[in-house]
Amino acid sequence: MKEFKKALIITYYWPPSGGSGVQRWLKFTKYLREFNWEPVIYTPENPEIPVEDSSLLKDIPEGITVLKKKIWEPYSFYKKFLGQKGEDKIQTGFLTEKRKPKRKEKISVWIRGNLFIPDARKFWIRPSVKYLATWLKNNPVDIIISTGPPHSMHLIAQKLKKKLNIPWLADFRDPWTNIDFYKDLKLTRWADKQHHKFEQKVLKQANLVTTVSWNWANEFRDLGAENIEVITNGYDPDDFKGLKIKPDTKFVITHIGSMNKDRNPIGFWKVLANICINNEAFKKDLVVRLIGDVDISVGGKIKEFNLKEKVKHISYINHPEVIKYIKRSQILLLPLNNTPNVSGIIPGKIFEYLAAKRFILVIGPTDGDTAQIVNETNAGKVFGFDNYNGLKNKILALYHDYKKGQLEINACDVSKYSRKNLTENLVKLLNASVK
Repeated sequence: MKEFKKALIITYYWPPSGGSGVQRWLKFTKYLREFNWEPVIYTPENPEIPVEDSSLLKDIPEGITVLKKKIWEPYSFYKKFLGQKGEDKIQTGFLTEKRKPKRKEKISVWIRGNLFIPDARKFWIRPSVKYLATWLKNNPVDIIISTGPPHSMHLIAQKLKKKLNIPWLADFRDPWTNIDFYKDLKLTRWADKQHHKFEQKVLKQANLVTTVSWNWANEFRDLGAENIEVITNGYDPDDFKGLKIKPDTKFVITHIGSMNKDRNPIGFWKVLANICINNEAFKKDLVVRLIGDVDISVGGKIKEFNLKEKVKHISYINHPEVIKYIKRSQILLLPLNNTPNVSGIIPGKIFEYLAAKRFILVIGPTDGDTAQIVNETNAGKVFGFDNYNGLKNKILALYHDYKKGQLEINACDVSKYSRKNLTENLVKLLNASVK
């Protein structure tokens, strides 16, 4: 019997935490044993998580070791300062659902960026290093893996590598100082310098760095990463097994996940409003579903373009239900963040969109990494943020095909983006790092 290697995975997000942050390493963990690697998870016992999804617990392999240690986070003070209740969830990515940010929220952003470096989980670093250093001496592993954000996870791994000289892989699901909302943190010159200093140390001291897109890999190289590889996110075929779901009879356009102010597809709303005014049949058939958190600015544009009756907002639902909504759709909407680093943004949802075999309507740069995947798989079409005419003509063409019962796509094989195949790619990197 072949001996298994062991990997300690340091992650803030773990089931029953829901949302996109948990999916990547949960799915890697699910398949690692098939490639002779045994995962060990280290995660907070009491994290502040935006959403819960107990359906994800089924993907945790039976019998794996999950180490948990309590974490202290300043969110209780944050909530009191803002007048929120203890059970209120903290939104990520500067998303505001019900009102415009108040002065106190702007002050809290300044505190977050300047005093909690690299993030509000910094107080977990020292106790975690102490606990894990003792545990690892009695339970050796072949490699330590940290995944961020939050980037405090990388600093735990960095200190463990220094103490114990264990190989270390730092995985970036999002950028650090190049993330789209970094400019909104209201950083002082000193704080900005600290963020860059910590980032540089992680990029240079990790034996291997991985990230999810090609443009972001190039950005990390520019920041000092010497050994960096791309492993994209993906889809799990198990999530689609046995689902024989046909699209709804209405012309349903669905967006899954949070839609913040930078991802608000203003051109899309404008085009839909224009078509509805001139095409009564289209207006009657149209349904837009937004499943997940929606920023107040999105609701404002929907109201401005008189689309409120056509848009159905559904709050967070568990992952199996998300898959069903995707399959029931005629069109899958994928607006990208209208921000400087957009070329490297590949939303995790795109891979489940691909697996669902529904037409993907992307609004974003036509030369970015998301466009590369859509064009390579022939799964949809990408329109620039200001390409109103192109977007309008395509929506009308799709509607025409829908009315004739001919709305199909001829997508290529997308199996290289399956979670199992991506785990195999990861294992090749792990094996090379521990020789």
